[in-house]
Amino acid sequence: MASSRKVHIVGGGLAGSEAAWQLASAGVPVVLHEMRPVRGTEAHVTDSLAELVCSNSFRSDDAQSNAVGLLHEEMRRAGSLIMRAADTHKLPAGGALAVDRHGFSAAVQETLLAHPLVTLERAEVAGLPPAEWESTIIATGPLTSPALAEALAKLTGEESLAFFDAIAPIVHHESIDPSIAWKQSRYDKAGPGGGGADYINCPLDKEQYEAFVAGLLAGDKTEFKEWEASTPYFQGCQPIEVIASTGPQSLRFGPMKPVGLRDPRTGRRPWAVVQLRQDNALGTLWNIVGFQTKLKHGEQVRLFRTIPGLQNAEFARLGGLHRNTFLNSPRLLDGTLRLKARPDLRFAGQITGCEGYVESAAVGLLAGRFAAAELRGETPSAPPVTTAMGALLNHITGGADASTFQPMNVNFGLFPPIDGNVRGKERKQALANRALVDFDRWLAPDRLAAE
Repeated sequence: MASSRKVHIVGGGLAGSEAAWQLASAGVPVVLHEMRPVRGTEAHVTDSLAELVCSNSFRSDDAQSNAVGLLHEEMRRAGSLIMRAADTHKLPAGGALAVDRHGFSAAVQETLLAHPLVTLERAEVAGLPPAEWESTIIATGPLTSPALAEALAKLTGEESLAFFDAIAPIVHHESIDPSIAWKQSRYDKAGPGGGGADYINCPLDKEQYEAFVAGLLAGDKTEFKEWEASTPYFQGCQPIEVIASTGPQSLRFGPMKPVGLRDPRTGRRPWAVVQLRQDNALGTLWNIVGFQTKLKHGEQVRLFRTIPGLQNAEFARLGGLHRNTFLNSPRLLDGTLRLKARPDLRFAGQITGCEGYVESAAVGLLAGRFAAAELRGETPSAPPVTTAMGALLNHITGGADASTFQPMNVNFGLFPPIDGNVRGKERKQALANRALVDFDRWLAPDRLAAE
């Protein structure tokens, strides 16, 4: 039965789109406000809903031993639109779930616009949403408009934190030299969208690696504006030159690690390797994995063409930076993502301090379900902290130290410990098994109601 009251959602990214789907699926009318193309951002290139602005990877799809893979499975069981679109448009990527970014975004948008309870309004919400909206979910992501960000800072009485997300370059496949580069996933591991040879690998010997690191550190980089100079990076999305500055071998143990790979020309593991992952369904575009950067564009072309196999590389997109603003959520939000200072406002996605596509969509899923429960006159029920969603929500809304709060990906370190002396892979599997049992119990009332 459809509700006579509606929920307004500000922001049509992954979190906002997922929240809209959950609400509409529960019979609640939704007005989805997306400012693009009326007002653009530094990172988006289209006006599509759920546009992927950085990587096209949803990371590991292993629900048994990886926390983000477990989150994938929980979302699927909760009827996630984001996961349905990702599964439909997956690409070969070893053990990861990578997607054709254009097909994925188009599927999300078409599904939402076809739903009779979803209305899309293309306009910026400048400042705080009006109180007469009654129920609003703010899912404006890392690129919240300045007017809204300033209004939120005034309302909460404290400044929002900020850092930079760096964007990796994308290379045209035909410009990669197949006589040097070869296809292989680490340890030949197969994934949900392909086989065991889903990455293109460009090998470097010791001399080439050291020259690359030296060039990276010496390269001309984007200068920060005065107000941006003290902004920290999120550790999981650091520019490659920032990683390199921590030590001469840091890249060999990070994005350029050669473990699990063998150069077919020599039969040996290379000193270091640069990996590229398929970025579109046609296989014509490949992104350089982990190569987020703030090098100036000319420096990127010059330096990246020193990598064996990329000496003739043609770039469909070069790397860049965008600013990311988020709330001190442990201090500002309650357990159902409502702003304590104004409970008619609920938050979702990266603005809450979660990090990553899947995490953002998962928090959007929860925000939508919480808002729907409220409109039914129910008390919203949070998933148990033993689940991936519950552990992430708990961290955002109180599990983290508010004085040192920084963005966080889902990981098993957020989960309550398992009973018994279980370690390593068995521990992860035990945590995952417990999570899915508890998650199904949490979903059970909704399933019974649907029946």
